[in-house]
Amino acid sequence: MNAGDLISTEAFALMVKRLYGEDADTLKEQRERYAKLAARFGQSFGGEQGDVLFFSAPGRTEIGGNHTDHNNGKVLAAAVNLDTVACVQKRNDNCIVVESEGYPRITVDLNDLSVQEKEFGTTRSIIRGTAALLKARGMKTGGFSAVVTSSVLRGSGLSSSAAFEVLMIAILDGLYNRFDLDPVERACIAQKVENVYFGKPCGLMDQMACSVGGMVAIDFEKPQAVVTQVDYDFRKKGYVLCVINTGGSHGDLTDDYAAIRKEMESVAACFGADVLREVDPARFEESIADVRRAAGDRAVLRAMHFYDENRRVEEQLKAIRDDDLAGFFGLVNRSGDSSWKLLQNVYARPGEEQMALAIEVTRRFLGGEGAQRVHGGGFAGTIQAYIPEDRLTAYMAHMERIFGRGCCTPLSVRPCGAVMIGKD
Repeated sequence: MNAGDLISTEAFALMVKRLYGEDADTLKEQRERYAKLAARFGQSFGGEQGDVLFFSAPGRTEIGGNHTDHNNGKVLAAAVNLDTVACVQKRNDNCIVVESEGYPRITVDLNDLSVQEKEFGTTRSIIRGTAALLKARGMKTGGFSAVVTSSVLRGSGLSSSAAFEVLMIAILDGLYNRFDLDPVERACIAQKVENVYFGKPCGLMDQMACSVGGMVAIDFEKPQAVVTQVDYDFRKKGYVLCVINTGGSHGDLTDDYAAIRKEMESVAACFGADVLREVDPARFEESIADVRRAAGDRAVLRAMHFYDENRRVEEQLKAIRDDDLAGFFGLVNRSGDSSWKLLQNVYARPGEEQMALAIEVTRRFLGGEGAQRVHGGGFAGTIQAYIPEDRLTAYMAHMERIFGRGCCTPLSVRPCGAVMIGKD
């Protein structure tokens, strides 16, 4: 089926409603978005033969558990209605060719699936790593052509990189296998791609939230993470979940992110453990004098954040299940305070205090309503806020005056992870 016919089907309309909401204007907007993507595909690869498929993978928002996943902690997260979409067709030359909107064409020859350090930090490494790890698991791989567009803003803390990783896995799973890879396994593959091929020592939270979909509570204590889906709609309670882009860039912050994990693990090493989850919190508290001499004061503070944040995730989950929104918001604010004071990932460097400013401006605007905190990796980029729906327009205007037009993005929770459109 060609792309134009696919977009006009009832199955496409049903999928759009599931992913983006049932508003008629949203359906029209997404039809136009997918049609534009298909037209780009035709311009780039129009001479090739075979059915065209669409694939979509969502971004994610972290709700609780800031920088806990990489030390086997607990998190609350949710897939969101912003996504990365690809229009895809098989190729016969064992090459993957990807054109992402705004970027040059990338071609990866699947005859060489080795780790290549010169590709660290590049999209090419993600594509190569995805094919390599799927093949290592006994799955079929092969070439495809794809054009990609994304509404997951880069540097937004919504994890555009994890969405792309999950998308690449979904494409190979859908084109050459049965599209039945378990979402948790898909997330683990994506994390390993980022660790080994991309060269970034990330945790698993981003990939897991993007892959599983909905709001999820994730416990990383065991190698096979325990994932529990949570049904809660903030909008039905009169609040809108937003992320606010403060203008900072994540581009040169890999070392800052890596230092958090490294310092937490250096504290764990003081007890003969690999990660903080393996160390009893009471034992840590009793040994602070020794730990600070071995690992340093910042490492101790970051370990304190880990233990406090782990407990907070449990409390947040209970508050949501009890429909205690005030209690939940109080925990969100305490999470933000801990990230600022203990984890120390609000400031990137002197002269770049935009995240701190956004948090404080939001707190003053809300005047005790809702909540606000750092979002995602921190240091630069975005904050998160829960805004009363009847004050959303005023809040967005207020933040735009300070941080620029379009800085505030309202979100909704997407109920599913990666999807394939156009194949029975």
